[in-house]
Amino acid sequence: MQGYTDDKAKILARLRRIEGQVRAVAQMVEDDRYCIDVLTQIAAATSALKSVSVMLVDDHLDHCVRQAVAEGGVVADEKLSEVERVLSRLVR
Repeated sequence: MQGYTDDKAKILARLRRIEGQVRAVAQMVEDDRYCIDVLTQIAAATSALKSVSVMLVDDHLDHCVRQAVAEGGVVADEKLSEVERVLSRLVR
């Protein structure tokens, strides 16, 4: 079971919404819309993806990392390092 299993429907709904936003941005470019309007919509889609990322990190911490820390040892160290790496990529 994945850490996000309980939120899977919510995550998928958000991703589908984001998918629609990205298609709308492509259509804006096809329609030769004003650059700032396109950039504004790209920023909104980026923000929405970051929001999904935060949900997934929260679920991972709550489920996978919490369980690994309770067990301790090398597995806990690996999970914590894994979270550090992913957070580092997300904040770039």
